[in-house]
Amino acid sequence: MDIYSTLTRSKENFETINKNRVNLFVCGPTVYDDAHIGHGRTYISFDTIKRYLEYSGYAVFYIQNITDIDDKIINRSKESGIPANDIARKFEKRYIEDMTKLNVAGVNLFARATDHLDEIIDQIQRLIDKGFAYESEDGVYFEIEKFKEFGKLSNRKIEELESHRELAETTKRNEQDFALWKKRDGADEPVFSSPWGDGRPGWHIEDTAITEYYFGEQYDVHGGGLDLIFPHHEAEITQMEAVSGKSPMVRYWLHTGFLNVNGEKMSKSLHNFITIRELLQDWDADTFRFFVLSTHYRSPIDFSKDSLHQSEKSLEKIKKFYSALDVEECDVESDLEVLNDAKQEFFNSMDDDFNTPKAIASLFVLMNECKNIDLSDDDKIAIKVFLNDVSQILGIDFYLEETSAGSDDLFNLVTKVRADLRAAKQYELSDKIRDELINLGYEIND
Repeated sequence: MDIYSTLTRSKENFETINKNRVNLFVCGPTVYDDAHIGHGRTYISFDTIKRYLEYSGYAVFYIQNITDIDDKIINRSKESGIPANDIARKFEKRYIEDMTKLNVAGVNLFARATDHLDEIIDQIQRLIDKGFAYESEDGVYFEIEKFKEFGKLSNRKIEELESHRELAETTKRNEQDFALWKKRDGADEPVFSSPWGDGRPGWHIEDTAITEYYFGEQYDVHGGGLDLIFPHHEAEITQMEAVSGKSPMVRYWLHTGFLNVNGEKMSKSLHNFITIRELLQDWDADTFRFFVLSTHYRSPIDFSKDSLHQSEKSLEKIKKFYSALDVEECDVESDLEVLNDAKQEFFNSMDDDFNTPKAIASLFVLMNECKNIDLSDDDKIAIKVFLNDVSQILGIDFYLEETSAGSDDLFNLVTKVRADLRAAKQYELSDKIRDELINLGYEIND
């Protein structure tokens, strides 16, 4: 299995620290609002990656952090008059509900930042003791010039850190130094006790304290969106490798590409911001998963109604093919060549940096080839077993919901109309109806 790592900018053979075990960490949400479809894209991708690793024989421990103390939560609290902790718990609950609806079922632990304050404080103190961090009047900061390898993940320079989201008027030594602890004595916001006074942790230290506690100083895979590479993931490497003295902190860095809406960046100001809850009012969760997995996880993806509709039609074709197999599963032997070819292509694609679009394409090749073959029951069973494995890996249900009698009657009526048109030699209109029916997932053979 080959995996592309952002750190080396190349595909590498996948080798774990512990045989057949994978420790996987993916940056979770800041819980101040409902999760959006960009979150959905990232977490569906990593859910599928975990599923495939497990299918391949690995035991995977998958952690997501929950950032439940942050400027955005505090600002929302001040705007609404609702305590920050209540806001965080509300949207954490709603986030997990959204993930459940998307069949993102692989996370073993959601680790809240506020549940790991002891680990955070301990890691900060060790950074101070080793000379990488210092206390000032308003907080504790990492002295970025002390870590000479800063920028190796993003290939950016220290000077560019001034774009850091936490910059403000402070008493830190250099403007590029980032906060490990923010002193907030007497502030009208949640605070926690520490050796440096009341306050709250910085954003970056939360993740490294959590991963060190559960995984140790080094682990296998860290994932997240492309937008987190700088400065967040860069700062994580800086903190963890400084405090441990070991490199690399993570063997493989995986990042999902950006999600745009109708060709534009998703944002509330452009009125194209879509939450997962809004999405699922109009679209089936399996359709969205299929849409996400039809693009490679590292590539940008463009969300639109047309693209969702195309995914819906494509998935419907797979479901109809699966339903038409109409056999009970059991152990069988089948030497069906087109099935063996499809299996090889599917698994080779997944072994090549989790190339789900290419893997999905192999299913359509299989379906097209089967149209011209008189399949035995053993062949059908073998195909169904394979598709069940694919269903589990992709997290998509291939069972076709029973069509209502009214829909059957309508289809029969349209079929009769087509027959009348063909009898009247109105082939152009008949063919147009046929093409539309095929696009809707119906099998039409003239």
